[in-house]
Amino acid sequence: MVGTSPKFRLPTNRDDLIFAAKLAEQAERYDEMVLCMKEVVKENPKLSQEERNLLSVAYKNSVGIRRASWRILSSIEQREEQKNTGNVPKVKEYRHMVEQELSEICEDIINLLEKDVLAHGGSDDRVFFKKMQGDYHRYHVEATNDEGHTQAALRAYTDALETAKSNLPVANP
Repeated sequence: MVGTSPKFRLPTNRDDLIFAAKLAEQAERYDEMVLCMKEVVKENPKLSQEERNLLSVAYKNSVGIRRASWRILSSIEQREEQKNTGNVPKVKEYRHMVEQELSEICEDIINLLEKDVLAHGGSDDRVFFKKMQGDYHRYHVEATNDEGHTQAALRAYTDALETAKSNLPVANP
């Protein structure tokens, strides 16, 4: 992953992976947190609520940093176009690099959820992960305007909603 240290070594057992993910979270090293949680999923895709939350936090922050960067660079690009400074190609190139990182991370979690995580767990997990999947399709669309991801987001959100309506108890606030 792009933002990880070449010296970072993944632990070999689940408990150490969870500890390393929590440590990475505290240190705001979200790309390393992602690596740890991916290994947890690969080892056993049936996640506890704590593991589910760690997976969500890892990807949300890893993508969130790039979404913020992408928005800033898009704004700078517009400003440079208005000023006609000749710097637009440089900004575009840099924005495109961030866009690629964002797209790769979104694709990574979308595929991890689809191929590994969604096959395990109950209705509550399905609602949580389908909504999460919809979110990452939406983040992808924010940067790329990809119609396929727009439709996939809608399908994931609809599936999450239908599963919630038919399988989860109504909460009484």
